[in-house]
Amino acid sequence: MSFVRPVVADSWRRSLDAGVRASEEQAPLVLSGGSLEDYRRAHPLWRAMPVLHDVLEQAIVDCDALLAVADENGQLLFVRGSNDALDKAERIGFAEGASWDERVVGTNAPGTAIALGEPVVVRQQEHFLESVHRWSCVAVPIRDPHSGGVIGAVDVTGADHIVVPQTMAMLRAAARLAEMELHRIGSPAPTGVRLSGLGVDSAVVSVGERTVALSPRHSEIVTLLAGRADGMSGDEIACGLYEFESGRSTVRAELQRLRTVLGDDLFASRPYRLLMPVHSDWSVVLDLLEQGDVAGAVQRYRGPLLPRSDAPGVVELRERVHAALAAAVRSSGRSDLLMSWTRHPWGADDHEAWAALAGLLPIGSPMRSVAQAHLQRLA
Repeated sequence: MSFVRPVVADSWRRSLDAGVRASEEQAPLVLSGGSLEDYRRAHPLWRAMPVLHDVLEQAIVDCDALLAVADENGQLLFVRGSNDALDKAERIGFAEGASWDERVVGTNAPGTAIALGEPVVVRQQEHFLESVHRWSCVAVPIRDPHSGGVIGAVDVTGADHIVVPQTMAMLRAAARLAEMELHRIGSPAPTGVRLSGLGVDSAVVSVGERTVALSPRHSEIVTLLAGRADGMSGDEIACGLYEFESGRSTVRAELQRLRTVLGDDLFASRPYRLLMPVHSDWSVVLDLLEQGDVAGAVQRYRGPLLPRSDAPGVVELRERVHAALAAAVRSSGRSDLLMSWTRHPWGADDHEAWAALAGLLPIGSPMRSVAQAHLQRLA
């Protein structure tokens, strides 16, 4: 190919770094039989499958293509299509239970869409594996409506004729419908204040239909107050914001501005406190861990809390939440959770997680080779 699109070139580099060999003929089968059935019934996307099938399946079958739904690790939960298309796809391992993680089989639409969190088109020779060059594919990620994290992707795979704007538009619409369905049948939104601070530099406060995006400093203050139903004094807040005395003189002015932003119905002084129960996204992660739901905690974790903040109180909380989740993932004994954790920037350098993953995967597994190679780089 004389010209390679940047998104493809970047994916090829990631594939090479992961040790993928272009000569591999098939994607590996990770789950099968009862294990596959149990896994996909427990996955959040199980609840959205009726919508995806209803909207997409017949149209995809009619154009002699395949409809696939992958989980957040690139494992194919469902593959639907004509018998002829399914038979041809099985020769490259494009089948239910197979792993199309970009780190295992290289550049492909569902795996790359999950890696980037963005819609992706991959045409024929843009695939990393030579055995897949006769196929083209279009994929759109599906996000958890509550956490915003990627929980899978919906994909159309077939001949090159599927790569038209209408295919991408259809998949985008189907992904949004699936997210709406997950939101509709999900748990009711908690009453009180909803606070989101994971993976973002500025927190968002929601009360009913009202949503307020906070400044970085106000985000830090509200984060400190979220864990103190009894409130905090100005000096306590200053200690949580600044390591040295020199910065504490501005706290009172910031608190006055925050009161203007939030309103007297939500923010009070003497002591400073929030007047409604607070439901933060990081407390949800900790609650799920306490309940033993490590998979749920991983899905809700969008990244470290206010990652650019150096406020001592925020740093302590951020490290506590992250360490608790990392420890739970490492000790879970689940390769799918470890693969999900190490895919993200916050887990990419977690030596213990990579070691646990390498120890769980069977000899000969392509992902085990990826884990062992990454351990050597970290060392």
